[in-house]
Amino acid sequence: LHAVSVGEVNLLDPLLRAIARHRPEYECAISTTTHTGMKLARKKYPDHTVFYCPLDFTWAVAEAMRRVRPHALVLTELELWPNLIHAACRYGANVAVVNGRLSEHSFRGYQGIRFLLRCIFEQIDLVAVQDATYAERFLALGARPETVQVTGSMKYDGAQTDRNNPATRRMAELAGFSSDDVVFLAGSTQEGEERAALEAFSQLAPRFPRLRLVLVPRHPERFDAVGRLLDQSGAAWVRRSQLPVATEDGRKPAARVLLVDTVGELGAWWGTAHIAFVGGSLGSRGGQNMIEPAAYGAAVSFGPNTRNFRDIVASLLACDAAVVVANRDELTAFVRRCLEDRNWAEQLGRRAQEHVRRQLGATERTVELLLRLPAFAEGDH
Repeated sequence: LHAVSVGEVNLLDPLLRAIARHRPEYECAISTTTHTGMKLARKKYPDHTVFYCPLDFTWAVAEAMRRVRPHALVLTELELWPNLIHAACRYGANVAVVNGRLSEHSFRGYQGIRFLLRCIFEQIDLVAVQDATYAERFLALGARPETVQVTGSMKYDGAQTDRNNPATRRMAELAGFSSDDVVFLAGSTQEGEERAALEAFSQLAPRFPRLRLVLVPRHPERFDAVGRLLDQSGAAWVRRSQLPVATEDGRKPAARVLLVDTVGELGAWWGTAHIAFVGGSLGSRGGQNMIEPAAYGAAVSFGPNTRNFRDIVASLLACDAAVVVANRDELTAFVRRCLEDRNWAEQLGRRAQEHVRRQLGATERTVELLLRLPAFAEGDH
């Protein structure tokens, strides 16, 4: 199972558990591309073989396939590496794309190389996509109709809906959150978004003394820069890596701002949030996954630039389960309304959680399709 980076690595969790339930005798190996993806995969899946996927050179991927000899190569979302796919087929593996997605931007870009993509799609046995729009795009680029199936998004299945799960309880205890606290969490943030969240907190904190701010930057290399921003703000803050921190008399310091400078914990931290801002959406990145805070029933907001999650955003907005904030002022106004009108915020979160629960089941549908592939009918694995 190939997962390029952190998001895709997390996506594998429900899929691996479903495979283990249906076929516990199967051995699943995981490849990834980025350093952060590798670090998380090794931490999250210690019972599985985890390795860097080789660069898409003929000799490199051939050697990897010779060593692994997979019955199936499963690519998450959109990882169409021609030499890797060809090498897998040469060694007798079925090839599948799961949780397939193809943004409008990527679709336009790929149209110029449709002749190459048709050759790649000829070797793919299953294209399990998130929705009908993505299915049409894959078909337009040359995917064989008999291989394309709409399964829904597995990202919904990976979301935790129980705030009382052990990981979230541990995070809340480490941070010293009490039942009276109102946690405003800005997650997967890019440059400029931490400042927007911090400004909202700074304006509202004097009036709402139980308000807490949690910042979770998207990229580890920005942890120190965000730390300097917090130093300059004058706010009392602490790093996640320094928790638990206690004073000489055993009490925890009264830091109302927390910088999460660790990788792979955002899902658990979302469970502590009452008010959520999903980053990567005020700039040009195209947004980050907003399903997790929605699943916990947080009052969810994000910026206007969410092209990478267009369908998820559209479905949330259609059922009045999230709010778009165009800039810093609108983010502050959103947080203020959540604090002033707790019933409105709770209803917003309830609708978000109910929407996620209605989407569940994509992973099971995907696994059923994977287990029908010819390679899995050949015996022991």
